[in-house]
Amino acid sequence: MKTKIMCTSTGCIEYAPERYRNLGIDIIRVHIYFKGEEYLEGLDLDPVDFYSQLEELEEPKNNLPKTGMPTPLEIRQHFDKAVEEGYDEAIVFAISSGLGGTYNEIDLVSRDYADKIKIHVIDTKITSFGEGMLAIKAKEFVDKGMPTEQILKEIKWIMDRQEFMGVDAKLDYLIYNGRLKGGKAFMGQMLKICPVVHFNRQGECVALESVRTPKKALARSCEIIKEKIGDRAPEDYLLWHVYTGPSLVKTLCEIEEKYGIQTNHEDVIMSPVSGAHNGPWLAGYGYFPLRRPDEPLE
Repeated sequence: MKTKIMCTSTGCIEYAPERYRNLGIDIIRVHIYFKGEEYLEGLDLDPVDFYSQLEELEEPKNNLPKTGMPTPLEIRQHFDKAVEEGYDEAIVFAISSGLGGTYNEIDLVSRDYADKIKIHVIDTKITSFGEGMLAIKAKEFVDKGMPTEQILKEIKWIMDRQEFMGVDAKLDYLIYNGRLKGGKAFMGQMLKICPVVHFNRQGECVALESVRTPKKALARSCEIIKEKIGDRAPEDYLLWHVYTGPSLVKTLCEIEEKYGIQTNHEDVIMSPVSGAHNGPWLAGYGYFPLRRPDEPLE
């Protein structure tokens, strides 16, 4: 079987190290609208410049970036291309359904291709480079000749164990986007509350804990990620910094030394489509376990 790997642009493959960019993974682009312009993520919007603009944005509440799903026509173009190139199957990794309708839209369009190509649409229940790493790992399995059924089992094993963890140093954009409202918003700002966010089993980005001050929140994220790693050796997982603005990463690096945490993968900036909702002051970790041969899939 000839299998094509696809991933939504929120997987940050194009913002990751260059070695991942020429693997033949097809990118389905999500839209972003900002300052009166429409962009296709990963194609004509630089994330570093985007987050810098968010930090300096005048009246941000009235000038928030908006996001939009890929259109059915755009999705069809990807599937049509795979059919034309002679692929028998496609595995599509989509941004968490808990963050919007992109997964459902791709899944709906895929049903029209049942007689042309077998398409597996995966709700990754996560975003940022954790999403992209799933696609990269699947491509690695495909290149090794692994059957699709086995690939899907391996991917599920990783999905059940991977982690995205971030700290919002400021609540501004969470409030502007309506994720934090009323008394919680007021008290959060007054007390300098910094939520430690992650993805729950439903694929929603939620506050795992709320901690006062950014430094204490970053320290707590170090404690949690260290517990997550447990006794796994460095060769049994990938760990990288995820961030929007870079300022908080420097503080995180200083704190993590005290906990004996050492990343073993390059930092990867967060997708503008995802990061727009959290703002330019987020830093944290992406954790991606690698299954040992002695570990069961179930």
